[in-house]
Amino acid sequence: MQSHNVHVIDHPLVQHKLSLMRNKEASTNSFRRLLNELSTLMAYEVTRDVPMHEVEIETPLETMRARVIDGKKLVFVSILRAGGGILDGMLSVVPGARVGHIGLYRDPKTLMAVEYYFKMPQNMDNRDVVVVDPMLATGNSAIAAVERLKELNPRSIKFVCLLTCPEGVAALQGAHPDVPIYTAAIDRELNEHGYILPGLGDAGDRIFGTK
Repeated sequence: MQSHNVHVIDHPLVQHKLSLMRNKEASTNSFRRLLNELSTLMAYEVTRDVPMHEVEIETPLETMRARVIDGKKLVFVSILRAGGGILDGMLSVVPGARVGHIGLYRDPKTLMAVEYYFKMPQNMDNRDVVVVDPMLATGNSAIAAVERLKELNPRSIKFVCLLTCPEGVAALQGAHPDVPIYTAAIDRELNEHGYILPGLGDAGDRIFGTK
């Protein structure tokens, strides 16, 4: 299940850390630390095509024109609550980025996303948005988040997750074919409860030590 708009980040360090996170024996502390490290590594791929501009700087030897990114044009949007685990790693690479939050919970009966919080930086129309959520499972939360963000007319939107499955990819691409997906793995399938198999369990519970 792969298209030009789905990017599987198969770097050995990413895959190694993901395997350690999948292990059910991984402690909350190590799971959180690994997620932070893995997110930092994924940030390099996700920001590969970020626009750059030239500024004049002084090296110890002379003046030169040097290329830099405008971190303020980048907005990391975390889908609460589990998205915060990826957000921290991304911010360590682009500390100047702005941050938005979308609060969504999954209705246990319908599995549909219900919004309870939405807070974004101002002037989103000239910004590049990176939406982060560890799991792209049914795709309902991702679809709802992207729909809300499109109302603000940002310059671009990308979706970043640790894990997804064919059903999640198909759902998000069906609703928003213009939004590229970055993930560390496309797992086998979704079970009847909306969990990814083999997966790594509930990312939020494992990040925060809740059940």
